[in-house]
Amino acid sequence: MSGQLSRPESEQFSRPASADPGRGHSLSLMLEKGLNGIGEVSESNPESPPSPAHTFPEGGWRGWLTVIGGSMIVFCSFGAVQSYGAFEDFYARHTLSDRTPSEISWIGSVQVFWLFAMGLLSGKLFDEGYFHHCIGFGSALYLFSVFMLSLAKPHQFYQHLLSQGFGMGIGMGLMFLPALSVPSHYFRARRSVAMGVVLAGSSLGAVIYPIMLNNLFKSAGFAWAVRATGFLDVALLLFANIVMRTRLPSRKQRPAAPPIEIKKILTDRAYMVFLIGASITLWGFYIPFFYLQLFSALHGVNKKMVTYSLSVMNAASIFGRTLPNVLADMWGPLNVVVPFTFIAGGLVWAMYGATDIAGVIVFGIFYGFFSGGFISLVNPVSATFAADVNEIGTRSGLLAFSFSFFALTGSPIGGALLNPPHYTWWQPLLFGSTTMIFGATCLFIARIMMVRRKGSNRV
Repeated sequence: MSGQLSRPESEQFSRPASADPGRGHSLSLMLEKGLNGIGEVSESNPESPPSPAHTFPEGGWRGWLTVIGGSMIVFCSFGAVQSYGAFEDFYARHTLSDRTPSEISWIGSVQVFWLFAMGLLSGKLFDEGYFHHCIGFGSALYLFSVFMLSLAKPHQFYQHLLSQGFGMGIGMGLMFLPALSVPSHYFRARRSVAMGVVLAGSSLGAVIYPIMLNNLFKSAGFAWAVRATGFLDVALLLFANIVMRTRLPSRKQRPAAPPIEIKKILTDRAYMVFLIGASITLWGFYIPFFYLQLFSALHGVNKKMVTYSLSVMNAASIFGRTLPNVLADMWGPLNVVVPFTFIAGGLVWAMYGATDIAGVIVFGIFYGFFSGGFISLVNPVSATFAADVNEIGTRSGLLAFSFSFFALTGSPIGGALLNPPHYTWWQPLLFGSTTMIFGATCLFIARIMMVRRKGSNRV
């Protein structure tokens, strides 16, 4: 978010008179609009008329309903991912107690993998104008899988993996990226506010889900606890599917964009250093989200605090996913994400001392805030490496695809290092902290390379 684009938005995307306003537009358009500019864009069509001021309505009732609907989808998808620690704890101590924490964590890791990996498909479908198809089919698959999870039998690992890992994960992946994309159809000047509302939905979901699950596991049992979240999801996703609308034409309805030079992107050294660093950071990123509740329970923390440990952390991440974006607007996203990632990496190791109520609260607040800063800024940072707006979607797609493999393996590695029943907690925490700090170091190197490339410290 390093400045305003040098080219009016109507010059980049000319809408034909016959365009259907109910179709989506390209992933690269979404990202360009959602990030408020990422550098210089070439004047490929200088004779195009200037965009009228009313091209972007800056909300309106339709725009804000779309934003609210997007936040509800992110609430159900990414919010559920960040709440997996409640399942990890319950499975490890009850219904899958015959499995190791490492094996159990594969369920959540597969879910995260599909959330990111499906971005390649859902981004392409959104690009071609199939927004409602994506969120409709994704919602149906996700809800079906939630209720199938409620039927999973104790100690039947494959039933949990298929429903929660694969079914819910693929459904999330189909919904997630389009839900983040479509609000940019309505906003330009207030785009950061709109995107912040959407992204805050994930943290709000990650506050509510653990509270519901941990209380209902005890009072109603596993099946009805999962069904209760499913009924909540039905209401939220139904509302989102009804109110969300696209406004701009799809890729098929506007002039063909210049071809993407994949080789050029893959040989961009600064971008590849960033890609490696951000991906390795994700290796340790989810360890506290998966294991904090189990850690607290096994260290004799007050049972009520155990119940709310994940919710405290995710409540703090609401601010971590919004305030850093304001700083990034002023100072540049790379300048903000580097210290946030370093601090988050150090905090993973600090979890080792969170063995009482005060420790869990303090750790949860700080890790939620600084880890939220990393996850909210990583896409804006990716966009700053693009020489042309048409590259942004490809670069972000490569980032998401790379993320999926590290998210898949990070938490199971941490679970294997945990070495139950001895529970040597220092090993997974050291792994998580080391990988995140190494990743932050790569981000710092990428920042140095970008400063030299741009001749400016604002990157």
